[in-house]
Amino acid sequence: MRILHAVYSLEMGGAEVIVAQLARLHRSQGHDVRIACYSKLGVLGEALRTEGFELYVLGEAHPLLTMARYYKLIATLDPDVVHCHNVAPTIQAALPARLASVRCVLTTRHGFTLDPYPRNEELKYNAAGHACDHIVGVCQAVCDGIEMGALAAKDRIRKVYNGALPLAPVKSDEVQKRGFTLLFVGRLEPVKNLTTLLEGVAQAREHVPGLACWIVGDGSARAGLEARAAELGLGDVVRFWGMRMDTAAFFSAADVFVMSSVTEGLPMSLLQAMSLGVPSILTDVGGMGEVSRLTQSGLLVPVGDGEAYGRAIVRMATDEALRSQLSTRAQDEYERRFTLERMGEHYLELYANRV
Repeated sequence: MRILHAVYSLEMGGAEVIVAQLARLHRSQGHDVRIACYSKLGVLGEALRTEGFELYVLGEAHPLLTMARYYKLIATLDPDVVHCHNVAPTIQAALPARLASVRCVLTTRHGFTLDPYPRNEELKYNAAGHACDHIVGVCQAVCDGIEMGALAAKDRIRKVYNGALPLAPVKSDEVQKRGFTLLFVGRLEPVKNLTTLLEGVAQAREHVPGLACWIVGDGSARAGLEARAAELGLGDVVRFWGMRMDTAAFFSAADVFVMSSVTEGLPMSLLQAMSLGVPSILTDVGGMGEVSRLTQSGLLVPVGDGEAYGRAIVRMATDEALRSQLSTRAQDEYERRFTLERMGEHYLELYANRV
């Protein structure tokens, strides 16, 4: 099967990691997989190129010119499947793929849209969905959000949970824990709302001797978060590690995985934590809340409630039996529902079965 993925770029991010892993999996199964980027390759794209993948950079341009470029590329490659990821690539590539008579066209929505609501873009996305055979949400919450949109092709919405490669336990001389350790891995952006996590850590430290919080990642909010951590007197508790590629060492050493986002689809980092049996404390939003309730593998707290987050940290740190139970559930449910192979099989089924 000839598969072309359409993405904005292949910079490091959850959706981009999924595309890269899916491409590798399907190529290993004998499929011809290629990727088209609107903006630039990014670090993941460069890595895929060294692995021998064919990648194409269209270049940023007027929307109509971009659609024309996609049509030309698709007509030349003649793929069996064009798989668009998120809003812009779907608007840009779905209709050209349909006009080029591609057998199966689908889009995956990896997350949510925040206020201020870009209504025009959402309307364009929903309209483009009518050129698709399938409109995939990575969790039920995302599917529900798509269905609520004006012009949505409701009969084409499907749910495919994200999958992730399992992490192998890794020991590192550099990554050494000294006490009960929380771990966040992800982009440091306002949507992650890490100030709530910091406020929870500040409250919990009085009740959890040796508490540590590792924040792995980078982004526009980092300077503000470092300042807030200093204001809360967390200089000896919170460590900002920056962007790291060796995240398995951090997951292997951590006691609990934490996220305090105001909205989420289904983050890869959560699934990676589950693969190692690391329980979680999460805000009750989107796919995070959905998966936590489905798997019973963590604790949920309300969005923006630092006090509730602090109480959850204390409970997790002081109840070893609970932590052990959640850990077992996390690993078992990962194997049952969230492997890369399971996700890949679901997508192959959609590729083979048009509406």
